[in-house]
Amino acid sequence: MKVYQTDEIKNIAIVGSSGSGKTTLAEAFLYEGGIIKRRGSVESKNTVSDYFPVEKEYGYSVFSTVFSVPWQDRKLNFIDCPGSDDFIGASVSAMNVTDTALMVLNAQYGVEVGTLNQFRYTEKFHKPVIFIVNQLDHEKADYENTVHQLHEQWGSRVVQIQYPVMVGPSFNAVVDVLKMKMYQWKPEGGVPDVLPIPDSEREKAMELHKALVEAAAEHDDALMEKFFDEGSLSEDDMRAGIRAGLVTRGMFPVFCVCAGRDMCVRRTMEFLGNVVPCTDKMPRPVTVDGVEVTPDSNGPASLFVFKTSIEPHIGQVAYFKVISGTVHAGDDLINADRGSKERMAQLFTIAGQNREEVNELKAGDIGATVKMKDVHRGNTLNSKDCDYKFDFIRYPEPKYRQAIKPVNEADAEKMMEILFRMHEEDPTWIIEQSKELKQTIISGQGEFHLRTLKWRIENNDKIPVQFYEPKIPYRETITKAARADYRHKKQSGGAGQFGEVHLIVEPYYEGMPAPGSYRFKGQEFKVNVRDTQTIDLEWGGKLVFVNSIVGGAIDARFLPAILKGILSRMEQGPLTGSYARDVRVIVYDGKMHPVDSNEVSFMIAGRHAFSTAFREADPKILEPVYDVEVDVPQDYLGDVMGDLQGRRAIISGMNSEKGYEKLMAKVPLKELSNFATALSSISGGRASFTMQFSSYELVPGDVQEKLLKEYKDVDEE
Repeated sequence: MKVYQTDEIKNIAIVGSSGSGKTTLAEAFLYEGGIIKRRGSVESKNTVSDYFPVEKEYGYSVFSTVFSVPWQDRKLNFIDCPGSDDFIGASVSAMNVTDTALMVLNAQYGVEVGTLNQFRYTEKFHKPVIFIVNQLDHEKADYENTVHQLHEQWGSRVVQIQYPVMVGPSFNAVVDVLKMKMYQWKPEGGVPDVLPIPDSEREKAMELHKALVEAAAEHDDALMEKFFDEGSLSEDDMRAGIRAGLVTRGMFPVFCVCAGRDMCVRRTMEFLGNVVPCTDKMPRPVTVDGVEVTPDSNGPASLFVFKTSIEPHIGQVAYFKVISGTVHAGDDLINADRGSKERMAQLFTIAGQNREEVNELKAGDIGATVKMKDVHRGNTLNSKDCDYKFDFIRYPEPKYRQAIKPVNEADAEKMMEILFRMHEEDPTWIIEQSKELKQTIISGQGEFHLRTLKWRIENNDKIPVQFYEPKIPYRETITKAARADYRHKKQSGGAGQFGEVHLIVEPYYEGMPAPGSYRFKGQEFKVNVRDTQTIDLEWGGKLVFVNSIVGGAIDARFLPAILKGILSRMEQGPLTGSYARDVRVIVYDGKMHPVDSNEVSFMIAGRHAFSTAFREADPKILEPVYDVEVDVPQDYLGDVMGDLQGRRAIISGMNSEKGYEKLMAKVPLKELSNFATALSSISGGRASFTMQFSSYELVPGDVQEKLLKEYKDVDEE
């Protein structure tokens, strides 16, 4: 296979909502590029992209698929991304290593929530966008409304390159206002007839051509001057102007295709080959040390692994982008993240599960390798004279969580191995073995996301598993000061155990003054601070431990044991067994025995004294509260607000965004367990949301009573 130079390589992500036809478009690109001899279909389960069993089962893309198409002396590297928000991690990875996004729209539905969500990522990563209006042969296709919605969202930056002569089952022709030609297809699609624009379309075509010329001139001063002088631009000039507009995101061209019938796919590929910027014309990646790296094939060799997967009969496949230099088969590279040496025994260009071996890949290119010893997604591999390290992919926070366990307890260890392997393949599956909750928690982007994980474990790995409701990581704290003492005394022949601890507990907050005097049941207690320890608790919040012992009532060597006893009780709070936090403990008195006192005695005494005082200090339960942002069409706003209020949400803000409302709310985690599913049901799948931990807040009194009763019942059982 030809070795492509950096200025001949174009990296393109295919993104868009579920059902927009991305996989079918990918199939048409491969067919037109001669990579496959026959186009598969999603219905027949024989496409190049969706080749994993779970994708064939659901008829959805679950993973991104890399494929390459040689075209007009260029190499077009595509990454076909899943459309569902549940699998957004694949799109995030792809957009980080590609240079242009093809945003595919279903002509029936126009701009959907998935379109908006994925567009935000193109904005975040500053990627050029080309809109592809697909499925124009559908009986409900509405091209004009789709373009109207695009203009509503993104204004004059949306510029039509083509428009269909008619839509619906009779769709077979488009007018191209860059070429100023009409392309017409026979029923089987493929190579079109290139015809003059008919008189009936000439006025509309000239109007759109003029708009395109002006938009192209706007992004290049020399072209603008030429346009003013001559009143028009050549086709090559227009391409240069469109390219400049793409790079700055000042222009979003619109193309028409019917991927299922292979109409206008070839013309779209011509545009990609001629106009889309090559990788060397795009912003440079930056290392963790802030070094901007130029994609120079003569520079030091460095590649970034953006995806790994386990594939049948092969094992791990590592997909990478060559950031700098030239990588050869047989090269020894150093893993910058792990320090290990890796041999690139084989290099491949990819078309789904099909791979073609190559000898080298230049800067900017995308490829794959197999049989790596210790390489993970996100790793950087360098030649020995290079110290680059990249870490530029940031994934969205999870939105849906479930506890998981194997049906057969003997499969627990094997299940965990599979879960960690699956996290490697899709980093938006988050696995947590919670010591606090005594559960294995799986978090993801939605119910379908986790259902897919379960299907793969049960069908690919043959381990039955079950989901169940995850516990909530509550916290316990106190709201007033209280005092207690406890004597631990045990005698059973020989040396006994003796330790007595007197202490005061009170709520802790940042900047509170040093302790002075306290009054409990008419008796005043004055404390003199001898030493203070502030402990940042690993579960959040603080414990402040104050030594106020006078007269040697307790030897200093026993204080660490008292602290240990208090910490052990805070790990299993007195109310519900949840972690306790934000407490100041003042140990002010006690007793010891010259023979029987030891660390164990004072640890037990400290634990019991703390537990008693905590219960007297008007204890409260805190719950995790999340900041939730919901993007919802205006038609469903009232229903979504009603649902949120039923979840004890506090609406903190709302603003409009071109047909959509953005709701901001604070919602307890307890109430979010099925929110992803409910939101999809309420809005017909058109709303989306993000959630991020905000703070711990007091639960309402009725909720606290319910939690205390539940804990008591479980404890007794």
